[in-house]
Amino acid sequence: MVAWDIKPQGVQGQLKVVGGHAGELEKALNALMTHLSEAAAAAGTAVPGGTEAGQPVGPVVPHRQAGPVAALVSAPTATGPVAAALGTYAQARQAQLKSLSERIQAAVLGAATATNEYVEGDLDTAKQAQNAAKAVRLDVLRDLRGGK
Repeated sequence: MVAWDIKPQGVQGQLKVVGGHAGELEKALNALMTHLSEAAAAAGTAVPGGTEAGQPVGPVVPHRQAGPVAALVSAPTATGPVAAALGTYAQARQAQLKSLSERIQAAVLGAATATNEYVEGDLDTAKQAQNAAKAVRLDVLRDLRGGK
């Protein structure tokens, strides 16, 4: 094995920086999902209609008034093509966002665990933590942390 030369205080400082950025990223992603949901709800449907409530034109949801005013006032569930497209977009990105989150967790847990094991003199476990972080094996990292 290659000799290790870790400065635990430096790792701790970097983990704080990464943790801060991860928190900001989490807030941004939550805001994105909120805005997508709001945009989908505000997009309306492909049903033609005026601003007046009256006889609906085209296919409408039962027990709903037609027209943009009624749509804004009653905040119906998004059912139009724009809402569907936004839903499809969010669903398609779900796996990527989950992977991003897991990689960040693995990097932070792996660095923290490997550094702690290094300080305690257990280079084998430190190497296991490092390898688990590279492979994004959160289960292994949690086991390594829980075993102490």
